[in-house]
Order: sequence, then C-alpha cells, then structure tokens
Amino acid sequence: MSMIRSKFVGFGHYLPEKVLTNDDLSKIVDTNDEWITDRTGIKQRSIAADNECTSDLAYEAALNAIDYAKIEANEIDLVIVATATPDNTFPSTSTKVADKIGVKKGAPAFDIAAACSGFVYALNMADLMIKSGQAKNALIIGAETMSRLVDWTDRNTCVLFGDGAGAVVLTATTAEDDNKGMLATKLFANGGLYDELRTTGGVSSSKDAGCIQMNGREVFKNAVTYLPDGVKQVAKEAGITIDDIDWLIPHQANIRIIEGTGKKLGMDKEKVIISVQNHANTSAASIPLALSENIRSGKVKEGDLIAFTAFGAGFTWGASVVRL
Repeated sequence: MSMIRSKFVGFGHYLPEKVLTNDDLSKIVDTNDEWITDRTGIKQRSIAADNECTSDLAYEAALNAIDYAKIEANEIDLVIVATATPDNTFPSTSTKVADKIGVKKGAPAFDIAAACSGFVYALNMADLMIKSGQAKNALIIGAETMSRLVDWTDRNTCVLFGDGAGAVVLTATTAEDDNKGMLATKLFANGGLYDELRTTGGVSSSKDAGCIQMNGREVFKNAVTYLPDGVKQVAKEAGITIDDIDWLIPHQANIRIIEGTGKKLGMDKEKVIISVQNHANTSAASIPLALSENIRSGKVKEGDLIAFTAFGAGFTWGASVVRL
C-alpha cells in the first residue's frame, strides 16, 4: 500500500490596498525611516481598510490559491485558518471563510491560534489529517489584521506590524509521486516565556483585545536560537542536510532575526527569502504570503526543497521541510 503524502498544489496571497510607509508613520509617532529600517529592515506595511476584516483578507488569498490549484471550492474538505486576530471571539473565522468560498457543508473548519507560528502549526495539523485519510484537499490560510492590535502611540511596536493573508492548498498524493509534499514538521512551545510577547488584554482577563506588548530583547534572543534550531531538527527528521535546502522561508519579523537565522544555519544569503521590507510582520500570514509571492514571481519553483521556520508569542516555534 502506498504511503499518503500532502502535496502543495495551490498558492495565494492578498494585501490590503492601503500602504503605510515609514515616512507616513513618522507623522503619527516619534520615529523616522532611518531608525525603523536600521533596526528592522521594514520600509512599509499594508493596513486593512476600516470595513475589512481578517476573514476578508483570508477569503481573497484563498480564492487566489484555489484558482492556482485548478480545483473547485466544493472539492475542499478541510479549512484551517491560522490567526491571532479573528473577526469574532467565536465562531472561528475559518467557518465564515469556508462558507463564503463555497466549501461543501459539513467539511471541518477551525482556527489555530499559535501567533506567528500559526501557519506551521496549521500545516502540520492539515498534513496529519490528510495522512490519516480524514481529508483529501485542505485549504490552509494564515491571515491577520495586526494593525487592530497595535498601540499607535508605542513607537517600539507600532512600526513592526502589518496586515495580510497567504494561503496554500494541500492534496493527498502517494509517496511515489516524485517525492513531493510535506516531508517533516516539528512543533515546540515554552509557556514560561508567556509574558515576554503578549497582548495587554483578552476575553477572560480584561474583556477586550488589548494591545501588543513586547520585551524586544528577550524575543530577539530566543528567536535567533529557536528558528535555526527548528530547521536543524526538522532537517534531521526528514533525512536531509541544510545544504540540500533550496530556500529558507522564515517568519518575516525583523531583518536582523532573519539574517541571524540564515547565518547560524550557514546558508548562502541568496537562499534566504526576505519580504519583511514590504509587509512588516504579518504574524501567521508571513510565511504563506512570502511563499505565494515568490512562486508567482518564478523565483521559487516546482521541485524546490523548502524549509519554513517560525517563532511567535507563547513562545511557540516550529519548522517544516517540504518539496514543492
């Protein structure tokens, strides 16, 4: 009997129309382009319109991915949305998106909240469900409206985040099929560092969403340790070496963290995908957004071996190795 594997067949992304540059930000808070660029590598970020919700961004990215996959929406039998910024506390944003797309009624849909690691967590969940025969075509979306959680008076955090969505379609295939698909994933968490990156509120604690609060030094220190470590562990699990990897697509949080990760892995700079300058930190959307953009530009191609690595609040982190 052939082993089932999850193969990538669709890629999509969506960015809101409004773009906020560093110069625009300097009119809102005490900062400037040089300060932001030097510390983060960020030049601009997209901001959702007042009438635009996370589900709207997710819907557009999903349509994009389904169109790329050349399948019908009613062929999708699993929808997972990774987000820290759902439309409502409940129901899950995925149910709204699934209905709007036209996914067949009865197909499971749920959200995953693992902050910036959400997409890697969601990928693993979809992969396991496909391998166990519970799903054949899975739609995985990372979508965020981080601008709704930002304190626009805090110059240390408001410059870092943006809004956007990215999506992929996975389909069940057999291992003989060119060895493509999800090869391995490893997930991790350490709740002992919960308070280092969090919102100031929440349903149960304050009855409101609150704003992002971060100990930047602690986040940086842990990110540059766990992002490369995740890749090393997942590469070992997949039976490959770091040299085998064609592209590293890390969570797009900060240029220093991204470059530090590549350096620790001993990877050629040319192999590290960087898009943080255009989008800022879009949390769970950052990896699928960068993947879709680079697939569509022709930089990342079918057959390429890719490592995803993410790190976020919780702290949560994880890495995946896939062959497109």
